[in-house]
Amino acid sequence: MAKWIDNKTVIITGASSGIGKMLAERLIKERNCTVIGVARSEKKMVSFVEELGDYASKFKYKLFDVSSYDNWQNFHDWLVENNIQPDVLINNAGVLPRFDRLVNYTKEEIDESINIDFYSAAYSSKIMLPLLMKSETPAIVNVASSAALMALGGTSMYSASKAAVKGLTEAMREELRGEAYIGLVCPGFTKTDIFRNQGATDGMNLINMVSTPCHKAVNKILKGILRKKSYIVVGFDGNAMGRFNRLMPVQGSRLFSSVIKAFKIDLFASTFGYEKKSAKKDK
Repeated sequence: MAKWIDNKTVIITGASSGIGKMLAERLIKERNCTVIGVARSEKKMVSFVEELGDYASKFKYKLFDVSSYDNWQNFHDWLVENNIQPDVLINNAGVLPRFDRLVNYTKEEIDESINIDFYSAAYSSKIMLPLLMKSETPAIVNVASSAALMALGGTSMYSASKAAVKGLTEAMREELRGEAYIGLVCPGFTKTDIFRNQGATDGMNLINMVSTPCHKAVNKILKGILRKKSYIVVGFDGNAMGRFNRLMPVQGSRLFSSVIKAFKIDLFASTFGYEKKSAKKDK
């Protein structure tokens, strides 16, 4: 079973950095896949092509906003026109809004989270599925988050959108049972640039301490995909959040939030209503 993905054509969103980029590289170099990366930064994509060196011919990229339905339809049409048969779709693109209370988010922040974190997976799955089903090994893998397993204070929009991805994937898995491989990935904190929107830097050392190195997360994800696992949880924190939420759906979330609150780091100051350390220093 581990060889089912060898020599396949794989579409990966969010392929310009982090998990998406590393997955693309591993699939190209280790499984001889042709990867079509989807992202918005041409600079990053060109740099990745250069990094691939002799493997560059196995990678193509398309630049578009994955939260647009029309963009996915245009991409689908481009594949058909160029006689490209995709076998696997990995919806990895995502954005993590700043940690804050729901009431403090702007409409734009709410829209961005739902559009990129959820609608991109829903749109791409709906539009690409008929084409994928023409493959001998059709597959869709959606990357959600441990935030879909347990919602923490300060993550309302991210938890909601990733929980929606989880529900979407689980329903698709039953709808397509026996017809296609549908996988759900729920990583915990991972050392990528997903924290770029947070603003405050105080607390990143703590985040890094509990975060899984990107290469280890990708190794776990790739092993799960090769085995066609339906449910792939990554990281100590991800597994812990899943277990606690099953055992204590209310108290578990409260416990994790209390631990975060106890450190009083600037990243969560607005969420839990205490003064930032940086503000105290300025007085």
